[in-house]
Amino acid sequence: METIIGTMTEQGLAPGRLTVGDCIALARQTGERVSEVIIAEAMAVGQLTRQEVLSAVMASFSHNLYAIEIGTTTGSSFLMGNAGRELAQEPATPIVADAFLNKVLAYTLGAQVGNHSVGLQPCAGTGDSCTYSGFVKAMLEEGLEFELTARVAAVMMKIGTIFRVGKTTTGCNMEGFGAGSAASAAAFVELAGGSPDQMERAIVMALSPTIANPCTPRVMVAGLCATHIGGGVMIGKLAAQLAMHTSIPITVPADVMIAMAAAVHPISAKYVVPTVIQYMEPFFKTNQAVESYISPDIKADESARIDQTIGQALAEARALASKANPIVKPFSEAVVGGSSQAVGSPTNAARIAHFLAKGDVRKVRIELYAELFARRGINVPGILMAAVYGAGTDNSKLYREVMDKVAAAGIAVEIVPAAEAQLQKITVEATERNGMVETLNRGGARLVLKNASDLPEAFRIAKELGIDTVE
Repeated sequence: METIIGTMTEQGLAPGRLTVGDCIALARQTGERVSEVIIAEAMAVGQLTRQEVLSAVMASFSHNLYAIEIGTTTGSSFLMGNAGRELAQEPATPIVADAFLNKVLAYTLGAQVGNHSVGLQPCAGTGDSCTYSGFVKAMLEEGLEFELTARVAAVMMKIGTIFRVGKTTTGCNMEGFGAGSAASAAAFVELAGGSPDQMERAIVMALSPTIANPCTPRVMVAGLCATHIGGGVMIGKLAAQLAMHTSIPITVPADVMIAMAAAVHPISAKYVVPTVIQYMEPFFKTNQAVESYISPDIKADESARIDQTIGQALAEARALASKANPIVKPFSEAVVGGSSQAVGSPTNAARIAHFLAKGDVRKVRIELYAELFARRGINVPGILMAAVYGAGTDNSKLYREVMDKVAAAGIAVEIVPAAEAQLQKITVEATERNGMVETLNRGGARLVLKNASDLPEAFRIAKELGIDTVE
């Protein structure tokens, strides 16, 4: 503890104010486990002994472990049914072959059933408490040493209490799915004896798919919460395994990812959740005793709105199905560079611009909306190989060589950000005729042809090249 506190002091870090990144960095610098840094911080803040910290951490799970016991035996949930006992009681069919992971999943979902039976003590919310409690219950059942169990629990709770501050509105992005993914990833690394660097990589990878993910919403739709809180555990395990057993490069610090998650959280609640509510409202579980107090006029308005929503959703689903490719030819051309949206769509736009132009290419002007401009390192090579040479999205050799070839040929290149959302405008200046296309980005290497130096010709070229244009 003295070494850790001393290193904190040297760096001007105060116990009680350490970020997840601080804990990881201190563990790296002192050669200690991340859990030891977290425990040392708690000892300094609370003036507690090591044993007192470990005991307090484990004691904090008392009620939630009771909730799991109820959820996996006699409890029933209006949203989860009897899933807890069906997963935990013999002869239960395992969700996954990994016995320990299967226990964590079963007890995490059992905790949610218990939550609806006797309540659960929330951290960021009750969703992430399901994950933490399910993990602890599984460790206890495995008969792991008290100290190891408490250390893993301490890591989860350090992460969970930070997410508790960041959760300011509705959204599983900062609760069962987001906090649960990050905390379980860290827990799996700690349990396996992974390094501080591996833990940081695992947290970042686990958090990434959870950003902006809303609740289903406000946990009013039957069943859907199961894949949020269970999915958090699964993602955490995947992230931990990738971090510990591959060299996959991760450059984002954990603190940056956590800060982004907290910043996006209220934006999602404001802009994403209302749409989710619109589509999910027909499936909200209701309480008939409460409904008896609602006026018939309000109920009639709700019923009409629900009928309209379901009709609209079915119409939208049919529209999607009617425009889908046949399954015997589902794919477009291969896209080098890693993304059909970030690389494939702008590359195809540039290809159309190339064939609209005539003569030797002298200059290429590339205008990209914010997301594509930020990803210019992967899309500009594709755009240039298409704009200068007319190459398709599958030309991996030219993709690797094009920057040197364009520079050697003395072709001018201008790359600027565009204000309009989804815009990718490519202008090819050539000796005989210039070519220009204004397109909107779509996934699957598709695009919307918005404008061009010769719009009818642009559509003809796109069709001839097999480029998918959409409305």
